[in-house]
Amino acid sequence: MALGRRNTNRPKRHRGLKIAAVVVLILALVALIGIFLLPKLFPELNLFGEKPTEPTAPTEPKPDQVIHLVAGGDLNITDKTVASGLQDGGYDYTEVFRDVLPVLATGDVTMLNFEGIGGASGFGSATKIAPPQLLQALATAGVDILQTANSCSIFGGLHGLRNTITAVQAAGMTPVGTFADASAFEESGGYLIWEIQGIKVAFVAFTKGMDGMGLPAGSEDCVNLLYEDYNSTYQKVDKDGITRIVRNAKAHDPDLIVAMLHWGSEFNDKISTTQKKICTILTEEGVDAIIGTHSHYVQTVDYNADAGTLVAYSLGDFYGDADKTGTNYSIILDLEITKNGNTGETKITGFDCIPVFIHEDESGKLRLLRIREAIRGYESSYVGSVPEEMYQAMKTALARIADRTGVQFED
Repeated sequence: MALGRRNTNRPKRHRGLKIAAVVVLILALVALIGIFLLPKLFPELNLFGEKPTEPTAPTEPKPDQVIHLVAGGDLNITDKTVASGLQDGGYDYTEVFRDVLPVLATGDVTMLNFEGIGGASGFGSATKIAPPQLLQALATAGVDILQTANSCSIFGGLHGLRNTITAVQAAGMTPVGTFADASAFEESGGYLIWEIQGIKVAFVAFTKGMDGMGLPAGSEDCVNLLYEDYNSTYQKVDKDGITRIVRNAKAHDPDLIVAMLHWGSEFNDKISTTQKKICTILTEEGVDAIIGTHSHYVQTVDYNADAGTLVAYSLGDFYGDADKTGTNYSIILDLEITKNGNTGETKITGFDCIPVFIHEDESGKLRLLRIREAIRGYESSYVGSVPEEMYQAMKTALARIADRTGVQFED
């Protein structure tokens, strides 16, 4: 009987051990939870002797980068534009460009369309050859880039094209849109890439044609062209040729792309169907600014503030004979380009149009005058101000520029 009692007590002892184990487990779990939770609930206790974390300083926003691109219209080489620089048996064009120098020189990059040929003699309308002093005066005034893809690109044949490239470079400027040969095109890709104060800008230039002339076989890449039928009817837009060059430039991941286009019809305000098609091609390829020349007239400026893009169909004649109505004035375009310091987004954030007049004095010499400044000078009776007839012509020009560009100028 005694053995039976011992057997009945054994299970009770096992239950006690289990209860004790559970209690120990619960206490351990509570302690573990306390270790992790107490520092979070009461950080001021600093239970583990940790050093207090220093507060993180707020990140300062990076400043935006802002640059200005300045563009003028056609610079035409004629007998009159050449002769306007004649002085003491030589050439000096300082006075021709003096009044617009403050505009040209303020651009971080300044561009013009140069309708001429480089050379050392035989200057004027018949040859389109410009005196080296004229090119040097442009560089001195602040011009950086000359578009050489235009009606005059091969006026002197491929020899003339190469002379122009050499002359522009010798004056300290950079040609865009023409190339000495196929290897020069391949090396350049057909574009320029410049980094200006941290903003990478790509420049491309194209022409509709070359005054009816065609490129010799093997030199097809010497001039960037907008049309397949560039020496006849200008109806077949060369989409493949255009996109090839733009995509070459895009491969370098530029912040902004500028296209300089010699297009449209001379002495005609109408924007053609093919021009609109070219605009669509370029904007779809990511071109931000289209700067047009060739019509000799000031035409529409379309600015999309939301997209940060701009199309100026024609800036007019920057420097020419001014012998036809509407060709004696032009605009210099000043584009404000902003790169967001935090996002890197780059766009055109504003623009200004500076109206310019080609003034011919009694001796027949030409010089450029800023229209608004000349009008104010006349109205304030400044010494040396323009005569009454010129004042009235400038008032008319300013009204026409406002009408054609949509830009309203303050009195």
